[in-house]
Amino acid sequence: MFRQFAAALTLIGGTLAGPAQAQEKDILNVSYDIARELYAAINPAFLEQRGADAAPLTINQSHAGSSKQARAILQGLQADLVTFNQVLDVEILAENGFVASDWQQQFPNNASPYYSLPAFMVREGNPKDIDGWDDLAREGVSVIFPNPKTSGNGRYTYLAAWAWAMDEFGGDEAKVRDYMTKMLNNVEVFDTGGRGATTTFTERGIGDVLVTFEAEALNIAGQTEGYETVVPAQSLLAEFPVAIVEKVASQRGTEEIARDYLNFLYSTKGQEILASFNNRVHDEAVVKANADRFPEVELFKVEDVFGSWEQAQETHFASGGVLDELQRQ
Repeated sequence: MFRQFAAALTLIGGTLAGPAQAQEKDILNVSYDIARELYAAINPAFLEQRGADAAPLTINQSHAGSSKQARAILQGLQADLVTFNQVLDVEILAENGFVASDWQQQFPNNASPYYSLPAFMVREGNPKDIDGWDDLAREGVSVIFPNPKTSGNGRYTYLAAWAWAMDEFGGDEAKVRDYMTKMLNNVEVFDTGGRGATTTFTERGIGDVLVTFEAEALNIAGQTEGYETVVPAQSLLAEFPVAIVEKVASQRGTEEIARDYLNFLYSTKGQEILASFNNRVHDEAVVKANADRFPEVELFKVEDVFGSWEQAQETHFASGGVLDELQRQ
């Protein structure tokens, strides 16, 4: 009953006939909220590289806020693999025995085949002249980004703003908290996930600026008239970790397929598709081919500013943490 997916897109490779039908497999990729279109493009390319002689395979997708997805797996959602947007959500699965404790060593780049950063999407002409993080705390600026309690996207935004403020104010936490309070008070809607925040900004017409991953901002602005992308000079490295949900995949006999799927993300073809959706990648040839599309940005790292994702979670996002304190002010 738990294989009812938030957004299931099914692609079947091969032909079902005779004995081959008994070998048919299906896998579920449980992913973050705004990755629907990305993996809808990845899936047929992966199936094509498997070849016509490969056993039939159905790839299903499930999308919601990253933290919400992790909780769903703990509650029984039968994920064979995860493609999340935050390390902490994979770590929660590892702590509960769903993912191997050494999951970051199983794939290159700490199991992060691509990365991005929080950036801004504004309305055409940038009428509020939003250029950097300081502008998000200005009086009269309406901000949209997803809830850090439920969304990895939102968590990155909050931490990026805090990291910028720590650098801007020389580590003066009183000034940092004052900035964060003003910025959070400017948030008009806290959707549960990144795509919901995009919908609020674009379809409902709420807000002067949407803070989301650079990839999402570029994708929407490139496809829809009336929007522009602003990439701040400083932001936070947003890694997109992947892992096999071994507790499920081992029972379903899908470990090898899940591993092949995740390895495909590191292939030249996979990296090209990822980059075509405005994600920053690691393959040197693909990076060189797309160099003019991505401006240089000073990227803070969670580990350098906050110690670790676990410390950031405990300090800022746990019940009664700094986020709750700031929102009460």
